[in-house]
Amino acid sequence: MSNDIQVTKRDGRRERLDLDKIHKVLTWASKGLNNVSVSQVELKSHIQFMEGMKTSQIHETLIKTTADLISKDQPDYQYMAARLAIFHLRKKAFGQFEPPSLHTHVRKMVEMGKYDSHLLSDYTEDDFAEMDRAIDHSRDLNFAYAAVKQLEGKYLVQNRVTGQIHESPQFLFMLVGACLFSKYPRDSRLKHIKGFYDAASQFKISLPTPIMSGVRTPTRQFSSCVLIECDDNLDSINATASAVVKYVSQRAGIGINAGRIRGLGSPIRGGEAFHTGCIPFYKYFQTAVKSCSQGGVRGGAATVFFPLWHIEVESLIVLKNNKGTEDNRVRHMDYGVQFNKLMYERLIANGNISLFSPSDVPGLYDAFFADQQKFDELYLKYEQDPNIRKKTLKAIDLFGLFVTERANTGRIYLQNVDHCNTHSPFDPAVAPIRQSNLCLEIALPTKPLQQIDDAEGEIALCTLSAFNLGTIGNLDELEDLAEIVVRALDSLLDYQGYPLPAAKNSSMNRRTLGVGVINYAYYLAKNNVRYSDGSAIGLTHRAFEAMQYYLMKASVKLAKEFGPCPKFHETTYSKGIMPTETYKKDIDSFCKEELRLDWEALRSDVLKYGMRNSTLSALMPSETSSQISNATNGVEPPRGLVSVKASKDGITKQVVPEIERLGHKYELLWTMPNNTGYLQLVATMQKFVDQTISANTNYDPARFDSGKVPMKTLLQDILNAYKWGVKTLYYHNTRDGADDAQEDGNDSCAGGACKI
Repeated sequence: MSNDIQVTKRDGRRERLDLDKIHKVLTWASKGLNNVSVSQVELKSHIQFMEGMKTSQIHETLIKTTADLISKDQPDYQYMAARLAIFHLRKKAFGQFEPPSLHTHVRKMVEMGKYDSHLLSDYTEDDFAEMDRAIDHSRDLNFAYAAVKQLEGKYLVQNRVTGQIHESPQFLFMLVGACLFSKYPRDSRLKHIKGFYDAASQFKISLPTPIMSGVRTPTRQFSSCVLIECDDNLDSINATASAVVKYVSQRAGIGINAGRIRGLGSPIRGGEAFHTGCIPFYKYFQTAVKSCSQGGVRGGAATVFFPLWHIEVESLIVLKNNKGTEDNRVRHMDYGVQFNKLMYERLIANGNISLFSPSDVPGLYDAFFADQQKFDELYLKYEQDPNIRKKTLKAIDLFGLFVTERANTGRIYLQNVDHCNTHSPFDPAVAPIRQSNLCLEIALPTKPLQQIDDAEGEIALCTLSAFNLGTIGNLDELEDLAEIVVRALDSLLDYQGYPLPAAKNSSMNRRTLGVGVINYAYYLAKNNVRYSDGSAIGLTHRAFEAMQYYLMKASVKLAKEFGPCPKFHETTYSKGIMPTETYKKDIDSFCKEELRLDWEALRSDVLKYGMRNSTLSALMPSETSSQISNATNGVEPPRGLVSVKASKDGITKQVVPEIERLGHKYELLWTMPNNTGYLQLVATMQKFVDQTISANTNYDPARFDSGKVPMKTLLQDILNAYKWGVKTLYYHNTRDGADDAQEDGNDSCAGGACKI
């Protein structure tokens, strides 16, 4: 191809296309990589060069051409494309490849209003110089292409109108640490900042979207998950909607507990009027959720919770159904249906389930969460009372409706409220768990708001992070990482702002954290075990025992320094009860692994010093943040060795870690014969995880003779999940068999159930 083409440089000058310069950049980007061809990228790129092109467009062409070559057989193109993208990103941010000094960069960004001004008042120029010496900008070259696209799209500080990016990734990691530890004593804070930076920038810990995109900016709300409970009156309903708007606008995913709202036809003001039911108020909440787009970072979303025995349950379960009209559907939220042992017993016995309006059955709703024996007694009493309004359905019909809608939409979720309270860090008598969140990994106490400024109410927030199991060589490494992450997240609770008194009340008193894992599928593959055959149970038990043990140990250490959380007395930990004592013992039928750590010594320390945090663990999906570490997301099996990730910024390919060496070791989602082995692994994790787990069920209709998943199979899976102590079930994924250009068994899922 001729190089007589004239191109336009970034400063507007025109010059002849320099093919040698392009060759040098591509050669630099390919250094040390396997099975990539500079000439192939040059050939495919040159075809697209045109007279007058901007040099920035030429660079973007090189990036896209390289990214298009990413495949199972040539995975290192993901790193070549990433290096080209980092080169381009830095030129856009700094006008050159080499970043400026940290102090120069921060001063400029504070003047622009992009960074929080406290950075300049809390740290001296010498402090910044020491942090600058700890930054390793070459770590930018360790990202895969999907990670750089996520950084550009979601996490780096930028003008979201013009697309102008203002920072590079290593500044992000260092300044998050600088913000979180800014109030630590001067003699120790730089040590903690550098430890945090190394853990984050080397992908040993994963940070969620609100922290990566928000910490260091003037925004001061970073909790990923917010739980808001609604009471059965208009003031509370209005306060709930207002709280939803506040938190959706600040990047949080919302759980709304609307189970107290009375059913259609219930009397109001002693019979002066009758109630319009739940659906109009759910529509009100939906409007609140969709009122804000979270600054372009992600769309507002919420899950609404209600009990299986609510008198309107038949109408509520179908709210996402495509059939029906706008009058009787509320399709733009998700729903969590709440179960307990009595509901399952009625199913197994082929019995009936009675439906009630919570307003007609005093004490039943509260007992549903706080006291299972009392719930059983009240439920039987109200069933036998002819004066109580009720509706009776066959249990199999009600459960059938639930699993059918869950299968059709993919997004009708399940919460076992008794497991959430009996295997919990909270004493259900004083701090019951009455809901979860959008992704079903949070289980925290809430109290209904009566007014928007209600300080007696309790909005539960949870601040998240995750260990990257793929980077762990020895489980003992989790001890230091646990201290880093617990210190950082605990500091964030004091660093962030609280738009509502009820949220500050909960956070300051309970100091709840949720640390999970990413790259679990890679962890299994490199240890030569599988999801489906039981071989991973022992490894999983050891890993999650170590995770919870070291997180608790770190929280005890912080309690020694700063004191326990004020409501530590409302936890079961304060009574010396460890998670190893309250788990569902049915797990022991398939998990024979013994405890390996000194839980008695930990119990003694917990009783002596308390804990800084009421909760410490939760397993979140990590569907976008895991891409920063080029990790498999959460605890899920990958759909393919190469997966196509779609976002508002376009399509990217992500390759599983070490595909060339371990590709044959991965057990892919649609090669698993059923959900049994997976659910047993989730149950094994749940033995230690003190909140809950974003666990999915997955079905391939082609495996069944009829081409349809039998109802019996769907019911058996939720019964097994309950039997083994699983607290929540998230997505129901159905393989539809479409060829959607995803490699090695990737799928598209019915009902939009696959969140990619």
